[in-house]
Amino acid sequence: MEINRFNKRIKITSEILSKIAKIDEFKGLWKGSINLNPVILKRLRSTVIITSTGASTRIEGAKMSDEEIARLLRGLKSNPPKNRDEQEVAGYADLIGRIFDHYKDLKLTENNILLFHSILLNYSEKDRGHKGKYKDHDNVVAATNAKGDNIILFKATPPYLVKPEMEAVLFWTVTELDKKELHPLLVMANFVFEFLAIHPFNDGNGRLSRALTNLLLLQADYSYTPYVSLDEIIEDTRTEYYLALHNTQNSHKTDHEDITPWVNYLLDSLIVHAKRAQALMEGEQPEKLLAESQEKILGLFEGAADLSISEIIKQLDNAPREAIKKNLARLVELRMLELVGGGRGARYRKIFQ
Repeated sequence: MEINRFNKRIKITSEILSKIAKIDEFKGLWKGSINLNPVILKRLRSTVIITSTGASTRIEGAKMSDEEIARLLRGLKSNPPKNRDEQEVAGYADLIGRIFDHYKDLKLTENNILLFHSILLNYSEKDRGHKGKYKDHDNVVAATNAKGDNIILFKATPPYLVKPEMEAVLFWTVTELDKKELHPLLVMANFVFEFLAIHPFNDGNGRLSRALTNLLLLQADYSYTPYVSLDEIIEDTRTEYYLALHNTQNSHKTDHEDITPWVNYLLDSLIVHAKRAQALMEGEQPEKLLAESQEKILGLFEGAADLSISEIIKQLDNAPREAIKKNLARLVELRMLELVGGGRGARYRKIFQ
């Protein structure tokens, strides 16, 4: 197989570059923000595991609500999953949790993908014989409609070609990410589409592709990924998701390959992803993302109309002035405080939403 075809089929347009710029602009904003309260982030991460698990399994036809999933995961140690939906939920939650926790150490290799598949299907009784193994029979990429019927979109790679095709796209992806010449979002889009086109496993391909997308985003330093569910965005746009796959598949393995429909869909989803993360930082309850030191400062305004920096420092037992100024700037950015006046007479006032 010609490895270079993966590069040729990426058509970089001004529209695509503009979308990438929007996503990266927020990436920088998130990275540049003050360290967020780890307790709050841990809580958000737990919520996203539930939300992403629900979304990703429902895309494939499961019926469990997020509330049902939360109850299942809380009691998983004492009550193992009983039916197919519960087994799929437990497996995806385990996998996505491991990715969120250990992404820095998880290399994109064939062995790891086989391991991820084994984790994904770990609770599934009917999949015990083929978990962690490439498929042994032909399969198709299908969409589930509102009635629960499967609509075939295209036939996938035959079993005897799965291993060489997976090796080829993995080699290309790792090489391109190391070279840093092509934007990592384009490398990721190319890999995920090819993974879905190959459909290397008998079952679990869609769920695994979304878990791998989360992994690659984290490894590309989109560090807000565990705190906003991309899987939920894909669930909300599943018609567009399947249409983009179908339209891209039309030219797959031809002389005029073009993955633009899929790239545009994924970038559009990632723009929504970034906007939701930004809303989390700047929304109606920005206190959810405050560091402990910022919470203490904000609490001082409960009994005061306004305060100067010197008054704040005094009330916080002479905390370092530069740290106080940095935290005040963050609270102003989140529109929780406003700066009144300037110079030595500058004071801060709480903004009531």
